Amino acid sequence: MRLTYQTDYALRVLLYLATCPDKHLANIEQISQIYSISNNHLVKIVHKLGKLGYLKTLRGRKGGIRLARDPATIIIGEVVRQTEEDFHIVECFDCEHNRCVITPVCQLRGALQEALEAFMRVLDNYTLADLTTNKALYQQLITISPHSAQH
Repeated sequence: MRLTYQTDYALRVLLYLATCPDKHLANIEQISQIYSISNNHLVKIVHKLGKLGYLKTLRGRKGGIRLARDPATIIIGEVVRQTEEDFHIVECFDCEHNRCVITPVCQLRGALQEALEAFMRVLDNYTLADLTTNKALYQQLITISPHSAQH
């Protein structure tokens, strides 16, 4: 199974913001440069994360983005469910477009469904806070410091 870039980048944005110094406002350009991700792509992801209630966006000259919720309340499985378009691991998961002739007797679908559910259960056991306990190391790797991060 592979997550879409949208989910991957959404998780990276959340990790970035969770490891920013307190009260720091980040901007999309910073995140784009650090992760080498298209600025335009990140705009869409940040917009979606804002609509989902994970981010707060502040407009204006001193604007930026920050987490709208405590990282301990952001469940990774929830983020993945809300940012993935679908979980059609194989064709038969998509009832509308399934043309597989062995679907009526195939047991693979059940095994894959069970695996997907196990995958999501594991992600449901982690919060953003759980994944960012080493903030100092994150800040070193993404070159955030309280002084250089200010606008």
